[in-house]
Amino acid sequence: MTPERPGPDEPGDHYFTAEPASADERRTLSVELAGAPREVEVAPGVFSPGRIDAGTSVLLRQVEPPESAGTFLDLGCGWGPISLSLALAQPQAVVWGVDVNQRALDLLRRNAVRLGCDGVRAVTADEVPADVVFDEIWSNPPIRVGKAVLHELLRTWLPRLAPGGRAYLVVQKNLGADSLQSWIGRELPGLTAARLASSKGFRVLRVSREEPGG
Repeated sequence: MTPERPGPDEPGDHYFTAEPASADERRTLSVELAGAPREVEVAPGVFSPGRIDAGTSVLLRQVEPPESAGTFLDLGCGWGPISLSLALAQPQAVVWGVDVNQRALDLLRRNAVRLGCDGVRAVTADEVPADVVFDEIWSNPPIRVGKAVLHELLRTWLPRLAPGGRAYLVVQKNLGADSLQSWIGRELPGLTAARLASSKGFRVLRVSREEPGG
């Protein structure tokens, strides 16, 4: 993923580095994606390799899948639960899964092939063409890296929403979800942030870019 918070599934390994130090031991995992059980490939050294993490689960439950095909971004894709869910919901969409972790990107590519998700593009940030804008951005962002890094990440990607576009961010309530909502509205011109849902200690924020003249 993008720089992320250490978790219980990967003690001692830094999955927010480009090349994880842990052994690349692949295995299959059964998870529910887009309303059906799916077999995916996972490995140590990536975010939440043993399950879909709690925040991502809340995001996938609380936000309706896109109503039509478009260009979507999964910011911090890991092995791909969000990217794959978007691609399964809208097979004609282009889904950019962005991560710094090369093992995670390889897993997403392999999982996309496994599930027939031809529109998935698993890339590092600098591989996304500068002229690409997004109809939707979905992310479980790296809150624990600190405000400066997090804010720079959001300053980089949220302004790339297309007119009328939406971003959905899941953030733990006790790690500053409400203050992040305020910061987005105050610091990112042309974007508004609102709380869409609360569940299991998480907030889901919806960030909107209005249509011109709206």
